[in-house]
Amino acid sequence: MNPVYNSAVNCANALLNLYGKCTGSNSRSKLSRFARGRNGIIRHITAEMDSLERKGITVWIHAASMGEYAVARPIIDELHRRCECTIVMTFFSPSGYETVSRRHPGIDRVFYLPIDTRHNAEAFLDAVKPDRAVFIISEIWPNYLQQLKFRGVPSYLVSAIIRPDSSYFKWYGKTFRKALSAFNKVFVLNDDSLINLKMLGSNRGELSGDPLFDNATLVAATPWHDPVIENFCHGRDVFVAGSVNDINDIALVTETANRTADIAGSIIVPHDITPDAIRLITKRLTGNVKLYSQCTADTAFNPGDVLIMDSMGQLAYLYRQATVAYVGGGFTPLLHSVIEPVVYGVPVIFGPNIKRKVTPHEMMDSGIGFMVSTPAGLHDKVVELLADKTRLSEIRDKAAEYVNHRTGSRSRVSEVIINAES
Repeated sequence: MNPVYNSAVNCANALLNLYGKCTGSNSRSKLSRFARGRNGIIRHITAEMDSLERKGITVWIHAASMGEYAVARPIIDELHRRCECTIVMTFFSPSGYETVSRRHPGIDRVFYLPIDTRHNAEAFLDAVKPDRAVFIISEIWPNYLQQLKFRGVPSYLVSAIIRPDSSYFKWYGKTFRKALSAFNKVFVLNDDSLINLKMLGSNRGELSGDPLFDNATLVAATPWHDPVIENFCHGRDVFVAGSVNDINDIALVTETANRTADIAGSIIVPHDITPDAIRLITKRLTGNVKLYSQCTADTAFNPGDVLIMDSMGQLAYLYRQATVAYVGGGFTPLLHSVIEPVVYGVPVIFGPNIKRKVTPHEMMDSGIGFMVSTPAGLHDKVVELLADKTRLSEIRDKAAEYVNHRTGSRSRVSEVIINAES
């Protein structure tokens, strides 16, 4: 193992342990929660695993956060459908761990992943004793993967994108190239990734669909009713702006909400629902603003009202009420899920930073996704789509075909995991 990498992670682990002991228990910063959650983590994992009554094979699944968990969720469902298994889930970030640890159907234990030192990797695997290991999207942890390979535990990377500008191809990428070779199979999302994987000397790649489509389809098929939302949307076209992420998103969606008040209702779903973030959006809106938390099924909504969602967890369901959707994060490297709205047959609009994404490009090619970069561009596209009901119907049909061709990957991935295929 690269001594430079090990020195770096050992140093990071020591600093994190020190910070976790020093930070106040009331601090809610992400770093504080990240550090406190790892205090005594190995002892905690060992005790929890010792008390667990295992069934069938033990599958360890690791995801960075909630976005990656959406990939893992349909795989977990499929594993339980096909075999007896014990599922151990780990997260790197507090947002994923805190959300799933409160409610985790189908998961037997949820932990933070200890920092990737050799000692932690050995101790974690001694405690969990996985029969299979599954890493989601881009979680490459060299010491864990080295230990898994040494112990003969079949390991899989799911929904990977291998780009030519990734660290694997850099002069400093030897450690990560070696770690990548520890996987029995790498499920990739596009042909370019398959080619790039072969350029790295690996023939273990397999082109597969994206389990995010399976997850979004499961959500879309789940009955969901919200009296406030249904009251607001009743009898009108609706523009839903989901995961509004930064000042660029805010500028686009507020101008569109202001200028389309006479033809559509607007629902804005901020990524950050702190009071300051809500105020930042509200002060840009010229119409009457209502907060979801302050509304009831009997609230009188008027044309031109804008509803701001100041609670979490509804967005993936809420998109079913949209006529046109905008997905935030497209002015950063972290565009949010464009799959969540498209499963409802909704035209999806997003910002320009999609270089590292596969799905937005496919959706644009299919005529169901649209890229914009200015407030005027978003407004014009929303007005254009709302005015053409025939086109909306065509988009709905194209979206259904697009989604149908991309669901089902969870079945293949689960089959490989269960049978320990290479």
